[in-house]
Amino acid sequence: MSLIHALVAKGSTILAEHQAGQRDFSQATQTILSKIPPNNSKLTYVWEQYLFHYISEGGFTYLVMAEDAAGRRMPFTFLAELQQKFTLQPAASSSTFDPPAYSQQGTFGPVIAQLVTQYNTSPPTDELSRAQAELAQVKDIMVQNVEQILSRGERIELLVDKTDNMASQATAFRRGARTVRRSMWWKNTRILALSVVVALVLLWIILAQFCGAGMNQCGAKS
Repeated sequence: MSLIHALVAKGSTILAEHQAGQRDFSQATQTILSKIPPNNSKLTYVWEQYLFHYISEGGFTYLVMAEDAAGRRMPFTFLAELQQKFTLQPAASSSTFDPPAYSQQGTFGPVIAQLVTQYNTSPPTDELSRAQAELAQVKDIMVQNVEQILSRGERIELLVDKTDNMASQATAFRRGARTVRRSMWWKNTRILALSVVVALVLLWIILAQFCGAGMNQCGAKS
């Protein structure tokens, strides 16, 4: 079983959900919903061996809990189709009202259950291919640790931060470039010094042939 728990919510209010597993993840789910910002976003939270993926758009949140082995492509494809089906519902026509909890459970709960079963048994390959191309352009999906949320409240620690990784790589590159420049400078300086010494030796040899090793013959002639 790859997909375990899926839901549609408005803010922190769950409108409809389906749970395929036996373990209760309501505490983790409610914590994640309370931390989702009001702006449109896509994010993945990690907790133990499970991943909580969500899409927040238009005031509604589409969330699915999946096993780590499911990766991220298939769950986000599931969420995209879940969002598409929910937008066809009358409840999705307005994002300003405040519906009661589980107000869509009777009408949309079976849709979530059917979709979870479909993706757990035979996910559509054409949808996965299309979603793979779309997700390749998505840059704002990050991974956060749910354990940090549950134990430290408002403090959320990023597990994957692409910006920090790029900054670290740039710093390492600059340090490497400085090291190479120093090495090349010392190498050129040594070559120049050696060339000067060789030139002086050659000049002395040439003069010694005419003036003698002590340069006394040239002095005597003059």
